[in-house]
Amino acid sequence: MCLAIPLTIEKIEGNTAIAGAHGISQTIRIDFIPNVQISDEVMVHAGFAIEKVDSQQAQQTRDLYQEIFHAFQ
Repeated sequence: MCLAIPLTIEKIEGNTAIAGAHGISQTIRIDFIPNVQISDEVMVHAGFAIEKVDSQQAQQTRDLYQEIFHAFQ
């Protein structure tokens, strides 16, 4: 099973971007997503943005992951 994490684009540098969530940022590749803009929400898998999503969908995914993480504590 593969999981993708919703991150917010913070800075764009060519084919890479800095994206983050919950105060944690990482460098990701944005080659697969045309017209990515700062503040866009993207789903990230293995360091690659694979899909642009709206902010509501991104938040729903974050909330679901929080539920899963808390269930295992």
